[in-house]
Amino acid sequence: MPKHTFRLNGEEVTVDVRDDERLLWVLRDVLGVTGPKYGCGINVCKACTSHLNGRAVNPCAVPVGALKPTDEITTIEGLAATVDAELHPMQEAWLEQDVAQCGYCQPGQIMAAVALVRRVAGEGREVTDEDLDGIRNICRCGTYPRIREAIRSAAGRM
Repeated sequence: MPKHTFRLNGEEVTVDVRDDERLLWVLRDVLGVTGPKYGCGINVCKACTSHLNGRAVNPCAVPVGALKPTDEITTIEGLAATVDAELHPMQEAWLEQDVAQCGYCQPGQIMAAVALVRRVAGEGREVTDEDLDGIRNICRCGTYPRIREAIRSAAGRM
């Protein structure tokens, strides 16, 4: 089988899997990273949302063969390290707003929110309702009002 090298949460990793193996299975089953959740496996629910070079992606839709050795994958496990803290400001806001109920979708929600806030800040503006409406991660518990509040709260600290 071919070997694939990329960066995961700041560390270089090499895996020996088929080119078409989805990154979600590589993360969970080969590398033991369980933050990105399997929800649908078809790029709809977005429970697996992680970052690829700082942008939100869904590993269930990314074949590992598409990754380059310089590509950086960040999962919820590595998020705090991106700001050299124990918790990322978005994780802190999630706790302060008491967002999680079952918690299954929360890693993906947080990763999508961080990518959104970073993009909006890079555009030199504040997060709008339209931006928040663009997040398509599914929360079966329906904590969307608290999610929106947490994102707005964290945006001011990022």
